[in-house]
Amino acid sequence: MSLFSSDEELPVLTPEAERKEAFDLAGYVQRVKGGPCFVCAILAGAPGYDFEQIVFEDEHHIAFLDRYPTMPGKVLVAPKAHVEHVVRDLDEEAYSRLMRTVRRIALAVEAVVASERTYLLSLGSQQGNTHLHWHIAPLPPGTPYAKQQYHVLMTENGVIPWSAQQAFALAERLRAVVAEVAGGG
Repeated sequence: MSLFSSDEELPVLTPEAERKEAFDLAGYVQRVKGGPCFVCAILAGAPGYDFEQIVFEDEHHIAFLDRYPTMPGKVLVAPKAHVEHVVRDLDEEAYSRLMRTVRRIALAVEAVVASERTYLLSLGSQQGNTHLHWHIAPLPPGTPYAKQQYHVLMTENGVIPWSAQQAFALAERLRAVVAEVAGGG
């Protein structure tokens, strides 16, 4: 069963659908620890980031699709400046501005992708993915409780198989809705 509707090219997820493919955790760790900062690479227009389709960008922030989504519509939001600590590297105004942007993008995600709840969290560490970023992760309706929360977020439990074309179509829909969402960035 496909996760994407051939008519809309948007994620469709049901609890009974076989939705995940194995994730190469060792390759991922090697990429994050040995490669460039992925947010800075996307901002620089580096090649090889076709899945990280940008859905929003302003003077201070960027929002883009997660390269390794564990659920349909997963988006990352980051400040453009390479900061690493969610609390101590941002002054109050920068933090508030970032959180307003996270909310704006989350509202757009909820308008495009069905969700029972939207998870918002900041991950990363000094060992890898150091650039501060927030995950916006819409929990698909009907996901069994035992497979919610951290379980659904962990790439170790599999990622959604999708194509760059599907990422582009989803990003296009999200960009249109983000432009309509009140509250600015």
